[in-house]
Amino acid sequence: MNRISDINWQIVTEEMHEKGYAIIPKLISSEQCTELIIEYNNPNSYRKTVVMERYRFGLGEYKYFNYPLPDLIQNIRESVYPKLVPIANAWMKVLNIPTIFPQTHQQLLEQCNDNNQTKATVLILKYGKSGHNTLHQDLYGDVYFPIQTVLFLNEPDEDFTGGEFVLTQQTPRAQSKAIVLKPRKGDMLIFTTNFRPIKGSKGYYRVNMKHGVSEIHSGERHTLGIIFHDALS
Repeated sequence: MNRISDINWQIVTEEMHEKGYAIIPKLISSEQCTELIIEYNNPNSYRKTVVMERYRFGLGEYKYFNYPLPDLIQNIRESVYPKLVPIANAWMKVLNIPTIFPQTHQQLLEQCNDNNQTKATVLILKYGKSGHNTLHQDLYGDVYFPIQTVLFLNEPDEDFTGGEFVLTQQTPRAQSKAIVLKPRKGDMLIFTTNFRPIKGSKGYYRVNMKHGVSEIHSGERHTLGIIFHDALS
């Protein structure tokens, strides 16, 4: 995608190191958002549907895509991953974690495959009134990439109210910090999957991160989550 190559990835890198998240405005068009929402009702596109209330994950529904992924999603997954690898590897280095992520997304999937992680993790989520998503991390197996993205498919305060994206930062021996974000339709949020480094007076230390969605007050909210690793078979 030309739009991805046009992004100032140096600024994204700085924001990820500083805050653990970055927002890319208008990555996809309004028409592409609408197409993804319409496709939600096509059962052939998905391998699994999860009713969140059943598992006490919140209130709403999400569906995991089947392979092969739609071209738009496949292109984003393959094109964004290499831009995030230097960030992820820098985090591993400063935290003294002996993990080096490969340069291409295909190589990451091969590592997943060797660990019996072969199922697609890209998912589309739908919330109505009172819908919400409890704080969680999307790991799916021993092989996981520490950064993921989400595309916002509806316009806040027009298509729905409430439904803010929430990140929590759990600093050791301190109270948790809540980060509340309100991206717009077509925006992509890049954020930390499970932890990130923060520089302290004695070097870097690890803070754990979780994410969720606050309660929807009215309307419908759809998002598309792009996780770079696969799930256990």
